[in-house]
Amino acid sequence: MTTLIFAGGEIPDYSFVDTEADFVICADRGIVHAQKLGIAPDILTGDLDSYTGKITSCGKIYKAVPEKDDTDTMLAVKLALENGANSIRLYGATGGRFDHTFANIQTLIYVYEHSCIMSIHDKDNVITIQGAGTGFYPKYSDWYFSVFSLTEELHIKKMTGVKYSLENYVLKQNFPLGVSNEIVSTAIITIEKGLALIVRSRR
Repeated sequence: MTTLIFAGGEIPDYSFVDTEADFVICADRGIVHAQKLGIAPDILTGDLDSYTGKITSCGKIYKAVPEKDDTDTMLAVKLALENGANSIRLYGATGGRFDHTFANIQTLIYVYEHSCIMSIHDKDNVITIQGAGTGFYPKYSDWYFSVFSLTEELHIKKMTGVKYSLENYVLKQNFPLGVSNEIVSTAIITIEKGLALIVRSRR
């Protein structure tokens, strides 16, 4: 099941947003994005401290107290997992405060560890995670393709379909060798061990 989550970050242009989903969740001010797109979310969650407008056309509301361990986005993610999500697209999660952006990167790891794949989207970036196994990434014209190690070491058996290929290479967490590569056909990455952050960025 594909779940769409709107966080409260700015989305100045909605042209890139893919609204097709089986389930929609808004995290606090993320309800603004759903309203602008004419979407009635299945769930609204968060402490609702950053949204003061009228809530209309919404399914269930799970209001949290401000003094909580989870971010509003993490609350939305946990509800998505509880409702059977195996794929999550997250919008409104980058830009603005960097601490929020970094928290959402960490949330990618949480989702991966719960046997689900999540991708973060904004107008210029698509961000996701890959663990052991083989991943396929189609070419986006005029986009960069970067691979970073989220673990101390990332053991890449082979990376092909890119301008700078790799074979039997250990990518280190403390050195950004994998930044600004380019996909020439379909990028195929086979990872033996470790966790990779995959970032596709518009030129």
